[in-house]
Amino acid sequence: MNVHDTERITGLLLNAGYVQALENSEPDLVVFNTCAVRENADNKLYGNLSFLAPRKKIDPNFQIAVGGCMAQKDQDSIIKRAPYVDVVFGTHNIGSLPVLLERARIEEESQVEIKEALEHFPSTLPARRHSAFSAWVSVSVGCNNTCTFCIVPSLRGIEKDRPSEDIMKEVRALVDQGVVEITLLGQNVNAYGVDFGDRGAFAKLLRECGKVDGLERVRFMSPHPRDFTDDVIEAMAETPNVMPNLHMPLQSGSDRILAAMRRSYRRNRYMGIIEKVRSAMPDSTITTDIIVGFPGETDEDFAQTMEVAREAKFLAAYTFQYSKRPGTPAATMPDQIPDDVMRERYEALHKLQQEISEAVNQEVVGTVQEVLVADHEGRRDGQRHRMTGRSKDFRLVHFNVDETNPPRPGDLVTTQITKASPNFVLAEGLPIDIRKTRGGDAHDARMKEAGPQALMIGMPTLKQLKKV
Repeated sequence: MNVHDTERITGLLLNAGYVQALENSEPDLVVFNTCAVRENADNKLYGNLSFLAPRKKIDPNFQIAVGGCMAQKDQDSIIKRAPYVDVVFGTHNIGSLPVLLERARIEEESQVEIKEALEHFPSTLPARRHSAFSAWVSVSVGCNNTCTFCIVPSLRGIEKDRPSEDIMKEVRALVDQGVVEITLLGQNVNAYGVDFGDRGAFAKLLRECGKVDGLERVRFMSPHPRDFTDDVIEAMAETPNVMPNLHMPLQSGSDRILAAMRRSYRRNRYMGIIEKVRSAMPDSTITTDIIVGFPGETDEDFAQTMEVAREAKFLAAYTFQYSKRPGTPAATMPDQIPDDVMRERYEALHKLQQEISEAVNQEVVGTVQEVLVADHEGRRDGQRHRMTGRSKDFRLVHFNVDETNPPRPGDLVTTQITKASPNFVLAEGLPIDIRKTRGGDAHDARMKEAGPQALMIGMPTLKQLKKV
């Protein structure tokens, strides 16, 4: 969600007359789009702000803006801790940023604007997509769940669904521009339809995406097990361009901890969904999120999480040590887990998941996979040139190419997998086939348009936004 918001911020600023500063040049504006899910986000923001303070002191025209979830959470306290920040804007008013920057410049005073509710669906804002051929499309914003560890609902608001006609209009427009991969995005994406009372709305949306000529791949994230229905599994299995990968957060394998987290499903429900997905799509993969060290988690609770990881055979698990967030019910629960115990459990789960991931990746050694070539490429050794992409089932694939005729980012490569590791699979032979796509054409056009800034287009960093 934050990645897509950053694309919108970039689009707004480009439309307002800014250009992206080249690497190693001094920007006139730095924008921080923040997260608030983990405590480290606070430390990173204020550390970066202090790094910029000397520049601000010697150049009053240099501007700093802070947006996103931390801005929504901390509001005026950001200015109190860093009075040299020019603009603080929240999750519900991204579109106000250019006006707030101009007002701060004219009035020579910090501007704080935090709206408590969404006025316009954010996908109506202009966006500068990070990729020319792969795009996020928001279907909803906000969340109606009340997970005890999560601060997001209080910062993003209640769930608000976007009309399906608007979603499909954006999808078709993106495909016309050369996009070949779409990821449908929502805090709780498979609850889509709650606003207008249609529990089958998300499955219908997947099937509509299947009718779009030129759209090669459709993904979605992140679904909630509570709202996962059989019609979504059927739509995934029956719609050729919907990819056979499911990212579905588990959070814990213990029913007792799931109840304390207020997750509204239990282990059997979760594993039942996985069983149905694999029955309908035998070649599918599952990825997940897991939190270790939630308040009150016992050794037995953690052992149950390890059991589920073994049983589910996740392709990958994004594992996190519980982070206490002020304002959440879990922050004041008794039996907070000591850091050393939490770290020990995290390391044990990570070790187990690495073993599982390698075993799951070994299953495709010798098979032929279709890979969408990624935006970036790199040399993994001095002898051969290798590029990177994702298979249909979301495995990271490194593959060798002929340097005289490499595929372009956005093209589709058919290649045979020869080796596996926990985090990627490797294709050591040259591709069996390279299919040029409109996505590759769009990438070439983006690079030609960008010229010397080609590598900088997309995600704003400390040196990317400059007023002309």
